[in-house]
Order: sequence, then C-alpha cells, then structure tokens
Amino acid sequence: MTEASQTKIGSGTITTKDGTQIFYKDWGTGQPIVFHHGWPLSSDDWDAQMLFFLSKGYRVIAHDRRGHGRSSQTDTGNEMDTYAADVAALVAHLDLKDAIHVGHSTGGGEVARYVAQYGSGGRVAKAVLIGAVPPI
Repeated sequence: MTEASQTKIGSGTITTKDGTQIFYKDWGTGQPIVFHHGWPLSSDDWDAQMLFFLSKGYRVIAHDRRGHGRSSQTDTGNEMDTYAADVAALVAHLDLKDAIHVGHSTGGGEVARYVAQYGSGGRVAKAVLIGAVPPI
C-alpha cells in the first residue's frame, strides 16, 4: 500500500443550530490547518495549499462558508458572529485541537472573530490572516 493510498481523504457536511448545511473537506491526519476562504470564493480555492501541506504531514480542512460553494445558499446569518459560530461547530464536530487557522479576506475576519470568541481550551495554535477584512 502506498503512502498516498493510506492518507485520509474525505468530505462531509455539518448542520448548524439554525439548520444551515456547511460543507467541508478533511484530508490527512497530522496537526490540523483550517483554511477559511474569501468572498465570494469556496473551499476549492485552497486546494493547491491543501495538497502542499498534506504532503508535509498536516491534516488540512477547508469549508464552504454559508451562502458559498456546496453549503446552504441561505440569506440569513451572513455576518461575522454567525460565521464564527459555524466554524466553532465544525471544529467541535471534527474535534480539532491545536489547529492553525488560515484566513484570506472575509475568511481572515472570520478567523479573527472565531479566535476572539472560541479560541480558548487548546483549540487554536496559531492564526494566519492574509489580506483580512476587519471582523465587523
């Protein structure tokens, strides 16, 4: 069996408290890196980075924010507090600990709000903000 065939590659959805379906990809088994996309992108925009860090032994996760990609196309909850709550639900569902969160644009604001509201208890190791918008 090759190393590539032993790598955990998966995807799924979670349902948030308000019934929104959040799609995510979850690849690998090492320290988790969670990628947060910008507006109006999707988790697919992180595939090159996910493959790179997967090859370095990390577990890589990316989700489609509500209203984007394969997540529910809802017109409710499109603000930073709800985005952060959605991330907290995903992190709890996947039982992530010591995660590195990487956010671009709106995803950076999402990371900042998530870390501020939910970042205690060993869930967050680092935050990387790339061209982040303020978490208004």
